[in-house]
Amino acid sequence: MTMHTADGPTDPYDPYAQQRGPYPQQGGPYVPQDPPTMQLGRIPDFDQYSQAGYPPPPPQAPVPAPRASEEQEDPKPAAEKPAASTGRNGLIMALGSLASRALGFVRSAVIVAALATGPAGDAFTVANSLPNIVYMMLLGGVLASVFVPELVHAMQTHKDGGQAYTDRLLTLCGVILVVLTVGAWLFAPQIVDFYAPKFSGVQRDLAITFARYCLPQILFYGVFTLLGQVLNARDRFGAMMWTPVLNNVVAIGVFGGYLAMGHHAYRAEEVSSGDALLLGLGSTLGIVVQAAALLPSLRKAGFTYRPRFDWRGAGLTRPLRAAGWALALVAATQLSFAVITNLSTGAGDAAHDAGIPGGRGFSAYNNAYALFVVPQGVITVSLVTALLPSMARSATAGDYRKIGEDLSAVLRSSAAMVVTAAVLFFALGSQIAMAAYGYGTGKTVHDDAMVVGQLLMAFAIGLPAFCAQYGLARGFYAMGDARTPFWLTLVSTGTNAALCWVAYEVLPLQNKVIGMAVAHTAAATLSVVVTGVALGRRLAKGAPPAAVPAPEPSTDLDSTMVLRTDAFAPGANATVDLGVRRGRRGSGLEGFRLVTLHLGLIVACLPGAFAARWLAGQFGAGLFASMAGLAAGALAVLVSLFVLARPLGVGASVAPFARKLRIPYPTPTPAGGGKHRR
Repeated sequence: MTMHTADGPTDPYDPYAQQRGPYPQQGGPYVPQDPPTMQLGRIPDFDQYSQAGYPPPPPQAPVPAPRASEEQEDPKPAAEKPAASTGRNGLIMALGSLASRALGFVRSAVIVAALATGPAGDAFTVANSLPNIVYMMLLGGVLASVFVPELVHAMQTHKDGGQAYTDRLLTLCGVILVVLTVGAWLFAPQIVDFYAPKFSGVQRDLAITFARYCLPQILFYGVFTLLGQVLNARDRFGAMMWTPVLNNVVAIGVFGGYLAMGHHAYRAEEVSSGDALLLGLGSTLGIVVQAAALLPSLRKAGFTYRPRFDWRGAGLTRPLRAAGWALALVAATQLSFAVITNLSTGAGDAAHDAGIPGGRGFSAYNNAYALFVVPQGVITVSLVTALLPSMARSATAGDYRKIGEDLSAVLRSSAAMVVTAAVLFFALGSQIAMAAYGYGTGKTVHDDAMVVGQLLMAFAIGLPAFCAQYGLARGFYAMGDARTPFWLTLVSTGTNAALCWVAYEVLPLQNKVIGMAVAHTAAATLSVVVTGVALGRRLAKGAPPAAVPAPEPSTDLDSTMVLRTDAFAPGANATVDLGVRRGRRGSGLEGFRLVTLHLGLIVACLPGAFAARWLAGQFGAGLFASMAGLAAGALAVLVSLFVLARPLGVGASVAPFARKLRIPYPTPTPAGGGKHRR
């Protein structure tokens, strides 16, 4: 065991050198002024600093001081229970997401059975989509990533565990939600006209009526998300991911009851005022139940809410400023989405007029994209959401390197699942599209599915980059920085929109929309590179001085024998600590390691991908033949991955994937034969 030593007055790793000035040299031996963090015993009646005439070293600050303008309460961290593992939390959320998506398909089928896809169905779809659109554009993206770090910081630095701060934030956001909901309800006709300018007559009136009943969902969506962020900040993730199942159950019950009463509507004129009341309020009731279902989990977590309107000087400026940047990010994304919608719609109309088989417009693009984002939503979003509170705590403690290490670990552990999904999409895109959308008796069902399959193949190439970029961007949010993700998103969305325009102008009619999917892949690849470089530089700099304040001097701490346990903290003065290398520096992201890991996994899957393509071709192109080919091809890819992963050195990433599939797979031995230095 090696005792801690220092490098002298100009030690670059000593964060207190600037504040203390030169070390005292009063004729005695050199005594390092380094803050001890771990004390092993006290020698009675002896104080080496008082004997030598030197001032005692300052102790390590246990918790950073609150940010400027925040409630200045005694920052004594309350005792916390150990948080559940990120993997376990991610699995809980992934299962909830899968269950909700499965019931969502059933819900869509029941709605189509009740209202079909004609004028009545379009009127309801537009009206019921308005709350989602308005909510996501104005508040959804803000609440999802910005508020959790702020709530975690308040929990760690406020004497009451952040209770008053949370009450104020919830009250302020609740007032904003009420104002927004009332305004949307009053302007329902204008909102309907903006999103559906071609509606007229009875169809427009029906859409406005549905909108009046559905727009209150904005308030309850907001309450659900706000309360969910409170739970997430307390490392409780299951309720927020599972309660949407209740929403789908309510909607299925409402529309199923409508069908059971013998009602159905294909034309807008067939929907009575009573029917509109039942279906509209029934849909809103599902969101109310979804939000109310979080209350038992909040009580179990020990959270109680009391409205507080004393907002001035309460430290709410920072989260609201971050929310403004997140709002700008959502708006930029929506503008890019509008460009893609207009271009793909024009391409689809032109292809239809030219007699080209298969839908080659926005519907095909949207259906393929819905399949493409499933791995990101189930795997990456679940894991990173579970990790966000931990990253926020690391940011509060000033340990920026740990943020990079945690992100790197999550991306490594999910790499095998993401790469496998990408390979399956690319090798079996047509079979997946047929299994998802190859239903009905129309003559164009097969051709439409084949176009979706081609689009899915084009999207698939960028899936690993798309998932990684989502995780890396959350590193900025954990540090309370919403501005940098906005500028990075401008790069991504701007590139995507520009390349889509190029594809629309250059490619032939049958390939325009496929070129737009390729544009998304190129934009995602560029985005992950730019985001990774920017985040790596930010993390490598370490926490700003304000995040790691100088501790107050103390005279009651004996430093006769000290072991440094914070050798890896940002700015730590660690020349020799327990045999560990001198002061860890860098971002902790290990970008080169992540890239080589993904490449190794792709190589491991390639033989299975070729086999999958051959097997799928042997089964045929029908619906059931496609399902059989998909099953056989997926098995071939998995066998290839599990057999070749260890020889290629990527078995450590495959082992967690195998455990989730209940497949026995030996975990690779750690480097060095499993021996750990002490």
